[in-house]
Amino acid sequence: MKRTLYIKFLLAYLLFAIFGFVVVATFVNGMTYDRLKRDKADSMYRMATQIANTYAADLYNSETSLDTVYGELSSLSMYLDGSPIWIVNPSGRLVLDSSRALGPQEEIVIEGFDPTVTGSSYYATGNFWGSFNKEMLSVFAPITANYKVQAYVVIHTSLAGIQEKTDTFLNISYLMLLVLFLLSLIILIFFTELVYVPLRKITTATEQYAAGNMGYEFSVESEDEMGYLAASLAYMAGEIARQEDDQKKFIANVSHDFRSPLTSIRGYLVAMQDGTIPPEMYDRYLGIVINETDRLTKLTNEMLTLNNMSTKGMLLDKSDFDINAVIHNVSESFEGTCREKKITIELVLTDEKMFVNADMSKIQQILYNLVDNAIKFSHHDSSIKIETTEKHSKVFVSVKDSGIGIPKEDQKLIFDRFYKSDLSRGKDKKGTGLGLSIVKEIIKAHDENINVISTPGVGTEFIFSLPKAAVMDAEDE
Repeated sequence: MKRTLYIKFLLAYLLFAIFGFVVVATFVNGMTYDRLKRDKADSMYRMATQIANTYAADLYNSETSLDTVYGELSSLSMYLDGSPIWIVNPSGRLVLDSSRALGPQEEIVIEGFDPTVTGSSYYATGNFWGSFNKEMLSVFAPITANYKVQAYVVIHTSLAGIQEKTDTFLNISYLMLLVLFLLSLIILIFFTELVYVPLRKITTATEQYAAGNMGYEFSVESEDEMGYLAASLAYMAGEIARQEDDQKKFIANVSHDFRSPLTSIRGYLVAMQDGTIPPEMYDRYLGIVINETDRLTKLTNEMLTLNNMSTKGMLLDKSDFDINAVIHNVSESFEGTCREKKITIELVLTDEKMFVNADMSKIQQILYNLVDNAIKFSHHDSSIKIETTEKHSKVFVSVKDSGIGIPKEDQKLIFDRFYKSDLSRGKDKKGTGLGLSIVKEIIKAHDENINVISTPGVGTEFIFSLPKAAVMDAEDE
């Protein structure tokens, strides 16, 4: 994301400001002017109607004199901010003007006077047929006497005054609009700090990660969704970087573990071919070559096993089976190896039968790997103890040897792929470093746990848990 988004917001803000002022200057100005004009006309019409029904009606009913009406209308004109009040007969002759006294012989006729000019309304705008040199608002109210319209009360006011009030309201509107723009500018600043800047950091980090720079560091100091997104992205990059490191280590370990036996095989075969190794020694070195190929085969199979676990997930065929019987079978399979090293396997099993619910073939693989390691790292004339205990709804299986042990700093790494502690390298000549990784993956697939307790020079104990079969709970009841 470039700065396009931010520029769009700025342009939108500027357009909002421009259109806001245009709307206020045109539509708001026009609507305010029309509303003030109607309100003024309503007020003047009510006054004109009142005059027509009182003072003017008395005049035409011969109940008062023209001078008396003039005096009253002059006072009312002052109440109306000096707005002139006229009485005009239907022919257009001016009968009375509150702003000045007409002489006895003075006759003023408004040429073209037409009270119907207002149409359906009661007011008109203009110079009142040339009577004024500026725009005026004029309202008409008929004076009726003896069921006949005798004249009209006309009240005038300048439209300039209405425009001044309109400008006053317009200035208030401009001020409110300015305040609104300032508030929106504050919102824009907050948006920039709370949304755009963090989003920009996240976008830049994403571009760096996409380019392969997983070591790029950034931070968003926020506890909202934006901060959570940034933290998740940083965590993802860290995990990808860790996986890349693991992949590099994996490739390095695979290369090393394949190169060593291949180098040995090639060296022995070349030596046999060029006569360095005499024919009477062939059997011995061919045996070494066969052992190395067996090691390569085991390494390949275990790598395929781990790869299938990682990519497809482990498919378990769970069933109820007797874990004690499986332990007996695994122990018997190592009878020959134990006899060679003079190692005894001691079984301490809870109950005659102990049923668990798990994948029997994979649990058998776990036991085989653990017992194989125990024998491999045990001293001659020692013993290995396999024990089962029951606690609550779990069965705990322990494989304990009295061998070389594992240093404390290595214990948390022994389940990593290809890992071998320094103490084990001399004894584990045929090991691949994958056996315990497979054990860990199988236990993890069962949603169970495996722990190690070890003391260098004393021995090592692996303990893993399995769910007890429901049939065992039924028997206990």
